[in-house]
Amino acid sequence: MKTITYILVLFIFQVSFAQDAFHNFGNLQIHDQGQMGFHIDLENDGTFNQNLGLAGFYSFDNSLTISGTEIPRFFDIEVAVDDHLFLEINTEVTNGVDYLIGDVITPRLNPDISLDYLNNAVYALEDDLRNVDGYASVSSNQSFVFPIGQDDKFRPLITPAQPSVVTFSAAYFNEDPNFPSTFSNSFDTNTSEGIINQVNTEEFWDFDGKDLTYVTLTWDQESQIDNLVSDLMNLRVVGWSKTENKWLDLGNSAITGDTNNGTISSVEFIPEDYDIITFGALIGSDGLNVYNAITPNGDQLNDVFIIEGVELFKNNLQIFNRWGRIVYDAENYDNSFNGVANKNVVGTQGEKLPVGTYFYVLQLTEENKSYSGWIYLTY
Repeated sequence: MKTITYILVLFIFQVSFAQDAFHNFGNLQIHDQGQMGFHIDLENDGTFNQNLGLAGFYSFDNSLTISGTEIPRFFDIEVAVDDHLFLEINTEVTNGVDYLIGDVITPRLNPDISLDYLNNAVYALEDDLRNVDGYASVSSNQSFVFPIGQDDKFRPLITPAQPSVVTFSAAYFNEDPNFPSTFSNSFDTNTSEGIINQVNTEEFWDFDGKDLTYVTLTWDQESQIDNLVSDLMNLRVVGWSKTENKWLDLGNSAITGDTNNGTISSVEFIPEDYDIITFGALIGSDGLNVYNAITPNGDQLNDVFIIEGVELFKNNLQIFNRWGRIVYDAENYDNSFNGVANKNVVGTQGEKLPVGTYFYVLQLTEENKSYSGWIYLTY
């Protein structure tokens, strides 16, 4: 996008100017290669959705606001507002946004109002000081990195490419989920399914949509991931289930980085089934000596999955693949798993599992304790 060097204003008799707002009652259009700069608020109560040029919002002294009864749709947008651009109505973009100065702020109490990216629109120049502080949405079949943040923290959420055009929306909250500021209920981080040992209390995301997808979350040093896990293989995406009213495991299908900076991807789920999502940790395996590597190649070294001491307890063991499907289970496990499935999930029951990372949950039934962790299988 080009920097504005002139302003093209279309004078139509239904458009009125007031000291504090550009008020459209009629039918406006920014034509191809046309440019219109707003140095005062835009109040749109007319047609303003056939634009092909650039709309710029500029103020170095005050905030600006887009409001009205009719949704404006722009081709390109530039934002250079020191005290932020506030949206009181959905605002759509079909090509691109340049975040030059300041945030775009949407009302968090009304998630239906968002900055909407349509037709595979993109953006540029986003960072901690320039993003959407509130809700952004996307309607696309392409992978999308939501340019969202709060409190001068850019914390994107990423969705993958989709088989068809779908709509998702997201917002980042730099808040403890136990005490959310804009939700009618709290999300008790001590209430979770048994496999989850701990839930992050530093931040969360509101992620909405009706279509099955996985999602990738990002963290930085302020996320304090090292307080959750020392081994990233035990990190999970977790979501507060609307039906079960507790945190559920949404998996760990891919992970990058270290405890200071990184990303984690969930397994597939339907976003609207969960109020919010964040990071969680599997129950630790302290108290038992677990050998995480299995190499069942007949050399009598690590040929089976060994948990030293497990024979002292009545137990149940389940082993899951990365997609959360059970591939092996045993009552009173006796250190005999050698990479062969006893559940008909991958290939055929009784066949060797593929090389890769798996997760286990061990329940000590009489002790009322559960342990979990990861296993790496190779041959």
